[in-house]
Amino acid sequence: MFQLAGRGEAAAVDDVSFEVGHGETLGLVGESGSGKSVTALSIIRLVLPPGRITGGRVELEGRNLLDLDEPAMRHIRGRRIGFIFQEPMVALDPVYTIGFQIAETLTVHDLARGEAAKKRAVELLDAVRIPDPSRRAREYPHQLSGGLRQRAMIALALAAEPALVIADEPTTALDVTVQAEVLDLLREMRRTFHLSLLLITHDLGVIAEMADRVAVMYAGRIVEQATVDRIFASPSHPYTRGLLASIPGGEPGSRLSAIPGTVPVLGQLPPGCAFAPRCPNRFEPCDKLPPGVTMIEADHAVRCYLYGPATDDTAEKDRDATDGAPGLPPSLKATADHRSLGEGGQVRRRA
Repeated sequence: MFQLAGRGEAAAVDDVSFEVGHGETLGLVGESGSGKSVTALSIIRLVLPPGRITGGRVELEGRNLLDLDEPAMRHIRGRRIGFIFQEPMVALDPVYTIGFQIAETLTVHDLARGEAAKKRAVELLDAVRIPDPSRRAREYPHQLSGGLRQRAMIALALAAEPALVIADEPTTALDVTVQAEVLDLLREMRRTFHLSLLLITHDLGVIAEMADRVAVMYAGRIVEQATVDRIFASPSHPYTRGLLASIPGGEPGSRLSAIPGTVPVLGQLPPGCAFAPRCPNRFEPCDKLPPGVTMIEADHAVRCYLYGPATDDTAEKDRDATDGAPGLPPSLKATADHRSLGEGGQVRRRA
């Protein structure tokens, strides 16, 4: 939930639900402003004021992370959940060397100290293919190129051998060659460390190359979720079809396809389906209530009136929101109402 100046509170992420299996890569994809990064930060409870998490469950290895106090949560961050931030120059501390920052992570989590921590930091830099790791460990972030900083960020995220790594746009601002190297490195690290990976991106090419399953996000909600093969072979939600149609690669000289309009502003969602104003398949029910989740196949869920009606739960949430906040759109209720599709209300990582 975010406080908007003069407009009350608004939900940035609402009714989001997914599961990441052991050794699996889940791709979270959508346009800028769809809520991907807020979802990731909600998982590790790093949503800063004026944002706040108002409810739901985030389960890791049988524990609900939202029930933990801050000291306990600090042992989860880095130790059980690693995070690769979008811009390593901002995430890495500019006044400490790369090696010191990795060694500090090992010390904080009681994995190594002193010379042993320094040695392990060099080994991690070598593992992520940084040339001359002993020298680079003594250098500061500004002395490394963008690609090397991203590799150092990956080494930092993997230092404590976490069970889950969240990679938020890990190839942003990198050229194509370096991007391919970073993606190849993430694949190798997933196999080496037996990681589960939540990969956040707006690049469907990255999703096709890296992910096992895909969750498509729009305006704070997941609108479609399926295996990567099914998403590309048989996209069901009009938004997913629009994203795939926007990928360059058509006939030379042909005009690029684009989804008309923009993602709605936080706090100004339409009362029905958030995608309705941009949807080419819009029809009568779309403007009334948000659609419910429909299971097209056992592994394919979609939130669209083309496949099913609004659920009783959706209608009930809508009535609660309008009763409690007159004049506000029905979806302005919760930031991270993480409820799993058919899993009893939990977002969890399978052991």
